[in-house]
Amino acid sequence: MEYRRLGASGLKVPALSFGAGTFGGRGPLFGAWGSTDAREARHLVDICLENGVTMFDTADVYSDGASEEVLGQAIRGRRDEVLLSTKSGLPMGDGPNDAGSARLRLIRACEDALRRLGTDHIDLFQLHAFDAGTPIEEVLSTLDGLVQAGKVRYLGVSNFAGWQLMKSLAVAERRHHQRYVAHQVYYSLLGRDYEWDLMPLGIDQGVGAVVWSPLGWGRLTGRVRRGQPLPAQSRLHQTADYGPPVRDEDLFRVVDALEEIAQETGRAVPQIALNWLLRRPTVSSVVIGARNEAQLRQNLGAVGWTLTADQMARLDAASARTAPYPHFPYHRQEGFARLNPPVVRGADRPAA
Repeated sequence: MEYRRLGASGLKVPALSFGAGTFGGRGPLFGAWGSTDAREARHLVDICLENGVTMFDTADVYSDGASEEVLGQAIRGRRDEVLLSTKSGLPMGDGPNDAGSARLRLIRACEDALRRLGTDHIDLFQLHAFDAGTPIEEVLSTLDGLVQAGKVRYLGVSNFAGWQLMKSLAVAERRHHQRYVAHQVYYSLLGRDYEWDLMPLGIDQGVGAVVWSPLGWGRLTGRVRRGQPLPAQSRLHQTADYGPPVRDEDLFRVVDALEEIAQETGRAVPQIALNWLLRRPTVSSVVIGARNEAQLRQNLGAVGWTLTADQMARLDAASARTAPYPHFPYHRQEGFARLNPPVVRGADRPAA
């Protein structure tokens, strides 16, 4: 397993992390993802550790806390061998203080996560969403206090807009608070919006990407193909409306390219999609999920080899989309490009 620094921090994380969203299985969304119990989870954790996957990602909202509980049971007795990453901020109830990033909410959320995970500290604590109703100064001072108290080691965010993250980093620098070193983002061959603003920000500010749903919400597993109905066992029947949208033609253009390269390399479609991500700038870790051993072992096969420059270029072309405003002039017009050349061109920049 390759290990990379998490953004500009000194923490080294595995290129692949394991997402525990399938643990617990409560509710319509997470129940469709999976219902892994503690015994099965421990087996999956065993396989991860054998292959150098040492970071495990979850969130309080996953199965209403059950994911954290099952993960805590699965790592019992080997806490020092793993890095625990969790998130908070989305609603955990109907009360006025059951969501968001206010001081009361964050302290309580951290304490609840520690209890469910059965640990005295969280290695990476992330805000699951931006809370526009709470002053950034309050959020950062609270998180800084959790780090100073030894309950949290590193801080990150998830699903922030560029201005939200940049303003938070500026406030942290001005107030001498702990900075965010990670941004958990949606990024895949089916969704490259991360590249327009958030990737350049990550390069400039030293914020590493922790990628969620790298297989495009389950669409790049190799089972979804042009001209064929959606497989009966696909979770997309229940979960498609919850995830990132994609047009059918965009999906099948990427799938066609993946299948072509799969034939060339002898690799599985999801392995190729994951390997492409591992070559992208700022990517510190890609979160893989699995409901069983077979899925996990297949995803682990994404490391230890590298796509060629030609194969990367073909995947870039198949997944390319017109840049949104104000970015498209810098891609289409020479004068704009000379003033501000794009920071991302295929695979010509190293990963973080």
